[in-house]
Amino acid sequence: MTTIQTSRLQSKLSPFDGAHAYTGAVAFVIEDGVAWIVLNRPERRNPLSREVLEALEPAIDGIGREGSVRAVVIGSRGPVFSSGHDLNELAGSDFEACEALFGLCGRVMSGLRRLAIPVIARVQGLATAAGCQLVAGCDLAIASTEASFATPGVKIGLFCGTPMIPLVRAIAPRAALEMLLLGKPIDARRAYELGLVNRVVAPDRLDLEVLDVIETIKAHDPGVPGGGKVAFYEQLELSEFEAYEQMAGFMARGAVSAAAREGIDAFLHKRKPIWPVSAVGSGCGRAEEELRVSGGGSTGGAIKDRSDDAS
Repeated sequence: MTTIQTSRLQSKLSPFDGAHAYTGAVAFVIEDGVAWIVLNRPERRNPLSREVLEALEPAIDGIGREGSVRAVVIGSRGPVFSSGHDLNELAGSDFEACEALFGLCGRVMSGLRRLAIPVIARVQGLATAAGCQLVAGCDLAIASTEASFATPGVKIGLFCGTPMIPLVRAIAPRAALEMLLLGKPIDARRAYELGLVNRVVAPDRLDLEVLDVIETIKAHDPGVPGGGKVAFYEQLELSEFEAYEQMAGFMARGAVSAAAREGIDAFLHKRKPIWPVSAVGSGCGRAEEELRVSGGGSTGGAIKDRSDDAS
């Protein structure tokens, strides 16, 4: 994966515009508290190949350890967001090889969920199969009117079982099952109606819309959005009664935090809050502590330059 330093960027919104000579299948850029992940095989429709997945897995872990990243944006170059798995890698592979590939993909998707930082999908074109899975696996998704989404595995005799996992958690079960059973693409407007994407904008406004979301996130205390994200996914797995019991403690810990003290005082006195220094992704209680122990939280450290790992 290619790591591009901030000084080499021409603007905040340039990682996807083709102005930079990325050498790898995936490019990674950190600028002003934002980690940009760029799928960089437009001539091959940006497949989630083994090469790409092997670059993404440590990158996601590295982002969590960076400590200064406030938001992550995943996008791609060219007209296609991602065509999903590389079928050339599946053709002729035995069970063990296929299971290893799908397991690797699952770890990447799970890593995005566990990352205590908001992850935004920037979707400019077709997202199909595992590419659609990647969109559904992000926390938010901003799509161009030219984007479309499909889980067409049924058409080649391979039901999209792993793309189904985040898809059915993002949209209603019947809508997900229609996509999975029919394999037909849906346009960006339909994806918005179903809840697969948050916003749909004209192609020339896509980056501006992404930036608007980023700036809104960055206006909040650094620790609150990420900690809240982890709590959000954690409570989804609980019954309503269990969720209330757990979130009572979560809210109580938040209410006595320095961030909440400052935010409440600023609101009551009609002033802009001055957020205390805090770690990104902090303030989530039990879920966040588990992440820190397992290495999935933001505990500091550095992201290695993997420019030689993906050609």
